[in-house]
Amino acid sequence: MRFLPALMLITFACSQLMAQQPPVCPKKEKILEIHGDKRHDPYYWLNDYWLKGPDSGQVLDYLTEENKYYEEAMRPVASLREQLYDEILSRIQQTDESVPYFKNGYWYITRYKAGQEYPIHVRKKGTMDAPDEVLLNVNEMAAGYAYYRVASLSISPDNKTLAYSADTVGRNKFTIYFKDLEIGEVLADAIPNTGGNIIWANDNKTVFFTTKDVVTLRTDKVNRYRVGSRRTPILMYYEKDETFNLSVGKSKSERFIYITAYSTLSSETRYLSANTPGAEFKVFLPREADHIYSVEDYNDDWYINTNWQAKNFRLMKTPLRATNKDAWTEVIPHRADVLFERMEIFSEYLVVQERKNANLHIRILPWNKQCPEHYLDFGEPAYTAYVGYNPEYNTDILRYGYTSLTTPSSVYDYNMNTQAKTLLKEQPIMGGYDKTKYITERLWATAKDGTSIPITILYRKDFKKDSSRPLLLYGYGSYGASIDPSFSSARLSLIDRGFAYAIAHIRGGEEMGREWYEQGKMFHKVNSFTDFIDAAEYLLANKYTSKEHLYAEGRSAGGLLMGAVVNMRPDLWKGVLAGVPFVDVVTTMLDESIPLTTGEFDEWGNPKAKESYDYMKSYSPYDNVAKKSYPNMLVTTGLHDSQVQYFEPAKWVARMRELKTDNNKLLLYTDMEAGHGGASGRFHKITETARDYAFLLMLEGVSQ
Repeated sequence: MRFLPALMLITFACSQLMAQQPPVCPKKEKILEIHGDKRHDPYYWLNDYWLKGPDSGQVLDYLTEENKYYEEAMRPVASLREQLYDEILSRIQQTDESVPYFKNGYWYITRYKAGQEYPIHVRKKGTMDAPDEVLLNVNEMAAGYAYYRVASLSISPDNKTLAYSADTVGRNKFTIYFKDLEIGEVLADAIPNTGGNIIWANDNKTVFFTTKDVVTLRTDKVNRYRVGSRRTPILMYYEKDETFNLSVGKSKSERFIYITAYSTLSSETRYLSANTPGAEFKVFLPREADHIYSVEDYNDDWYINTNWQAKNFRLMKTPLRATNKDAWTEVIPHRADVLFERMEIFSEYLVVQERKNANLHIRILPWNKQCPEHYLDFGEPAYTAYVGYNPEYNTDILRYGYTSLTTPSSVYDYNMNTQAKTLLKEQPIMGGYDKTKYITERLWATAKDGTSIPITILYRKDFKKDSSRPLLLYGYGSYGASIDPSFSSARLSLIDRGFAYAIAHIRGGEEMGREWYEQGKMFHKVNSFTDFIDAAEYLLANKYTSKEHLYAEGRSAGGLLMGAVVNMRPDLWKGVLAGVPFVDVVTTMLDESIPLTTGEFDEWGNPKAKESYDYMKSYSPYDNVAKKSYPNMLVTTGLHDSQVQYFEPAKWVARMRELKTDNNKLLLYTDMEAGHGGASGRFHKITETARDYAFLLMLEGVSQ
């Protein structure tokens, strides 16, 4: 029996050695053929869990092994992860509440309590001195669920009934519930498989909402339901075009209910008097190719935000009775250097949110010229300023939000008549935060084709531009989504350890207008990738960092960016964070049963057309993995992700493992309880951030 301890020691040592070896994903031959081109995809079988196929169990086993390997690889910085979690948590004011807003006789507030993951939604009648009325305590509702997200709260015009929607899985499929606020009980009515948004008619009984295709999750139907009836909802509109989705809304005046059908390049609005919910919707203007518009009413006119003969959009108006283009007149003309983003209508003012030179601007236009037209001044070189929630119509007060890489999220009230602004709240940063210790800049890199690429950067004043410091470069560049700079208290854990943080505002977003978007999509998609590379080269040339200390990060379509740039220039990056990455572009866009596919043909192209297929295949990360060295990489996904299915990053990691020639770290972590947006609770999200930061700091040799 004396040999047993030695045998146990040998066994333990072997198991430890084996634990350090990455999982090997089994290969199962699969040939995908179109246009006479054959693609070999031996990891296609990883789709099986989503397809509920025979290999579902093996898929879960593989993902579990990858998670174990990730934990083993991160063990040297386990204490650092805990330290990061604790310090990020310590900056949060755990007991907190939102700035109240007033609507229809009540003040509404969202509160958080120390130690609780989820918000508590309350209201007060008439005055802030009135007692709290708890609408929803999401902490109680989420008990027993690994994931719980409330997407919408909507109160009937008579203030008696609350409609809300909840997702308990993470696939953006919401069930609508109703709560009688007079007796405090949830009604028996429950409507599953919805888009989440709920719109009340003015009769206090009728609601409108969207539902989804059960396979593709496309929001393809608008329904009407009479609360308390327990009857099947009535279908009001079905969208047959698979490239379009639907949304429902209500005008600020509360006179009209809208159905908007939208695709990447066009839209169509239907409207209905909110006083007659049983009537039929009318088409405002039939859809046209390449025409996007939205409408709001003011007095006897419609105001139309439109890109008709105006790439960067303009504002038109027309009488309520005449919606055809012949009756339209121009209010704000098109400008080549300014993107008209949105409008907010008040009884005495028109407020416009615009974008110029990668910054947002807020413009005040009095209807009767009682005070001069003017812009708000924000005083920083790069920032985010946006029109907030303004439900009140007859007021001089505009509520807006402001933040930057150095300024915590702030809420202001602005008197549009006197031009006086009042800071209502700047998000407190616990433990002391001194913004004077940090610098933010707007830089401009030059792309290979001569285009100027804006970069926003943050660093401490003691940061040395001598190529010795680490830098994390973030990018997205898709869907026309602009990545505006905003404050993160968690990010201080990197900045205070010597990192710089930069955002490359690459083509594919709309930071520089609609053309900026168009030059980063379809057959110009590669511009997004080369812009990011050129931004990195600029930062290297100007000694903000070096290749030994340069890191890249992107999520979702930004994960596509990560996949492309590590294929194109793997030598540039010490490490990469790729979150829920869209990396198997061709295979996904050929499968119309996968959520989002049909609605994105105008973003990426339809690979059923050979020209699009060839171009998409030329950059698709999964199809371009090769035998070469890759940087250190942490790839993360969610098992229930409905926007980028888990199998895309899983296949990508498996193929890189098979082909890469380096010994750098390649880790895959799958959250078995989350979807595209990650965890639902605020503390669980901190765990995700600490995980990512620990990976970067481990590569920098930082242990605390």
